[in-house]
This record gives sequence, structure tokens and C-alpha cells, in this order.
Amino acid sequence: MDFTSLEAWGYLAIAFFSFGGSLVIVAAAGVFSYLGKMDLMTALAVAAVSNFLGDMFLFYMGKYHKKSIQPYFAKHKRKIAFATLLMRKYGVWAIFIKKFIYGMKTLVPLSMALAKYDFKKFGFYNVFASIVFVSVVGLSAFYSSEAIIGIFSYIKANPWIAPLILFSVLGSVWFFLERMTKKN
Repeated sequence: MDFTSLEAWGYLAIAFFSFGGSLVIVAAAGVFSYLGKMDLMTALAVAAVSNFLGDMFLFYMGKYHKKSIQPYFAKHKRKIAFATLLMRKYGVWAIFIKKFIYGMKTLVPLSMALAKYDFKKFGFYNVFASIVFVSVVGLSAFYSSEAIIGIFSYIKANPWIAPLILFSVLGSVWFFLERMTKKN
């Protein structure tokens, strides 16, 4: 494999960012696969394995290194409480649901670990959740690539739209998380 090509660096980027649960990199892999720059099944397999390993790492840290990670989450107590409620309310389904909610991808595995959820059981369900997440996002992007490329072409022609979209998405996510983590 030539390490100067988009393909080589693309797979490495997919592995790195999927470890952190990135929805955007999985969608980008679908679009690049559509364009013939990457192999779809390889890209999705790399993303699924990396996504699985990232969640297992977070669960491990929460279960066995609780004291060393607590300072990083001191400002996110309400979000951790929300993740714990999500886990208690939906049980195993929380592992699947959290993959699609920005901001919860990190907190649910930590909350489940802190709640003494079984490591093997989490790993078992996390395999399927990673495959479902990557398949839904990657295949959706692959089959929607024409529309996605059209949108990016329009944004390229009208660059003032990009910050508007970015701030709208970030504002919506922030509003959702703030609303979900506030006391009623």
C-alpha cells in the first residue's frame, strides 16, 4: 500500500476518528467509497472495529481507572447523570442509542462501567451496536452520495452558508443536551 495515497491515509483516519465515535468520518468513508477512492466494505470494517475498541477502552477506563478519569468529567455531572438515566431506562438498548447521540458516545460506556455493568456483556452488545452504527451511517452516506456531493457543491459556491449550518447544528446539539440534562 502506498502511504502517500488518500486511500492509505483515509483508512488510518477512519480508524483514528472512529475510535472516538465520529459519525462524520463514517459518512465521509461512505462518500469516498461511492467516488471510488476507497473500498466500502473495508472502510466500514475498519470503522466498526475501531468504534468497538474505542467504547471498550472507555468502559475499561471507567471500570478500572475511575479515579484517574474523574477530574476530566467534573464539569459534566449532569450529562453523566443523563447517560446513567439513559442506561437505566433503556438497558442494553442504551449501547445502541448512544452511538447516534453526539456527546453521549463517551459518557454511556463510562456510566455503565461506573454502574458496575458486566464487562463481557457490554462487549457482546457493543460488537453489534458498532456494526449497526457503522452500517447505518456508512451505507446511508454511500447511497446518498449524489445529494451530499450536490450540497457540498452548493456550499462551495455559497461559502457563507457553511458557518450558518455549522452554528445551527452545534446550537441544536447544545440545546438538546442542555434541555435533556436540566432538572424539570
